[in-house]
Amino acid sequence: MGFAHGGFGGHEPVTRLPPERRNQTVRRIAAFFAPYKTQVGVVTGAILLTSLLGIVNPLLLGRLIDDALPHRDFFKLNLYVGLMIVIPIASGLIGVGQAYLNNKVGQNVMQDLRNALYAHLQRLPLRFFTETRTGEIQSRLANDVGGIQSVVTDTAANLTSNLATAISTLIAMVLIDWRLTALSVGVLPFFLYLTFRVGRVRRTVSSETQKSMADLSAATEETLSVSGMLLSKTFGQQAASIARYKGLNRKLAVLQIRQAMVGRWFFMIIGTIFSITPAFVYYLAGILTINHDPSAPTIGQIVAFTTLQSRLFFPLGALLNVQVEIQGSLALFDRIFEYLDLDPEIIDAPDALALDPRTVAGGVRFRDVWFRYPAQAVPSARAFETKTAGTTDPPGGAPPGGFALEGIEFEAKPGELVALVGPSGSGKTTTTYLIPRLYDVDSGSVEIDGRDIRRITLASLGETIGFVTQETYLFHASIRDNLRYARPEATDPELIAAAGAAAIHDRIAELPDGYDTMVGERGYKLSGGEKQRIAIARVLLKDPRILILDEATSALDTVSERLIQSALERLMEGRTTIAIAHRLSTILRADRILVYERGRIVERGSHAQLVAQDGLYARLYREQFLGDIPEGVPVA
Repeated sequence: MGFAHGGFGGHEPVTRLPPERRNQTVRRIAAFFAPYKTQVGVVTGAILLTSLLGIVNPLLLGRLIDDALPHRDFFKLNLYVGLMIVIPIASGLIGVGQAYLNNKVGQNVMQDLRNALYAHLQRLPLRFFTETRTGEIQSRLANDVGGIQSVVTDTAANLTSNLATAISTLIAMVLIDWRLTALSVGVLPFFLYLTFRVGRVRRTVSSETQKSMADLSAATEETLSVSGMLLSKTFGQQAASIARYKGLNRKLAVLQIRQAMVGRWFFMIIGTIFSITPAFVYYLAGILTINHDPSAPTIGQIVAFTTLQSRLFFPLGALLNVQVEIQGSLALFDRIFEYLDLDPEIIDAPDALALDPRTVAGGVRFRDVWFRYPAQAVPSARAFETKTAGTTDPPGGAPPGGFALEGIEFEAKPGELVALVGPSGSGKTTTTYLIPRLYDVDSGSVEIDGRDIRRITLASLGETIGFVTQETYLFHASIRDNLRYARPEATDPELIAAAGAAAIHDRIAELPDGYDTMVGERGYKLSGGEKQRIAIARVLLKDPRILILDEATSALDTVSERLIQSALERLMEGRTTIAIAHRLSTILRADRILVYERGRIVERGSHAQLVAQDGLYARLYREQFLGDIPEGVPVA
């Protein structure tokens, strides 16, 4: 299937579906219960048994009044009363077991659903996450999945229980007196019609409520993250953020009130009619008795009937309410399935080969690569490492639909350093995105050791390639956990060795908790230089054969810059490195320099060759790097 609603950017929930789509949704829900069909069968059997036991006591009560008491039969009195005590106890014990098994099945289904949704999100391409707000994704995982929990864990069992209770009770009532039964249930068709109408409104309101909740979650995530709060405070926009939050919160509150009140008048009418119906039963029975009708019910039958009637009204009311609840929950299932239906796009080919990182030489080659971002996909140039509010600059510099890269052709031999240089938005970052298949080329190919990366498994591709970018992302966890993200089985001596090579071990050792120090949200407890060196240590621990490097350090102090540069030099040793160059020292060490302009490589060669050509590189060199010349390097 393709991307829902024309792309990843706008996910409007479906509020009204045709019957065939609704039936498809129900079948997909049922598929999640299929692995637990044995347990579901046991639960269903227990429900049917307790429903049948439930009609026994009213019938025993009628026999007690009409048979045991008039004949002063102590044996029947003891028998009926004894059964009336034992049966509820047995039914209660069965009900406890049924409730446990039912909840176990429901929670397992919820777990499977969450796992399926999260795993599918992990497989979606990068452009999905650059176009979709993080809060929206979190809302689908938390609010939407959480919203269906009661339906999954309780509704199916309640539906079966109430249906079995209603049917068994109706049969017992008909056996007592069909006329009283007809009077009791005559208004049901009208109620069923009203239920359908109320359920349709509930489904629409539920969709609107969940979308509003997603908007509120997204606004909360954006403004209360460290980056969002820093932006708010430095621009003095706290009042505007509060006003926006209040507006979204007010909209959500109105929708939730509307959702809570949908059908309240309807259920009030149902409850009232159900409450007064026994009076009509007594009236009809009284008329039959006064008129000496030979088929008039006895006192015991009237008591048994009204007892069954009260037992009928609760499941009937619950069934009508379940219909409304299910309609609302189907809207949430539609939103969840909408994400599960998104096409991962970038997947392993049937003949994909798993590379052995120990045998990969690391040669990278671009063969006449053309690439453009999809019409609705213009992600941030730093989207791979960070998603901060408001970042929308296209990395390729091309308008949506235009080519970001045109005819890119170059080779980085094993162990070489290839530097990418060019104006902002010229296609350098886009080039680096294609190597780990964050996007796929439109034509041409990207190869590693002569094999098209589309014929390499994504998992082994991830093990072979390491990324170090300017915007370092650290989890809100300990330094140790952040380092082991690269290799969970790494030992403490290996962590220390990697940190030492990245010139960060001594600083970590100075911290009160050492490697167990919590770095805070996005690593904000650490300085920029410390975060960068931890990121370098993380890649060193991974030990990839191919390194993609955006080594910008211009925003750091001199000491941190020198330490990071030293760590980067160790990191690049013996690896194939493709670096977006921001420092002259990297350019001078490069085996080859590629100069980008408007998605094309317009110049290539060594530093000396390119300066001698006096083209774009020479101009960039004079504008950007002239003040960064090491001592002893001649100025062109």
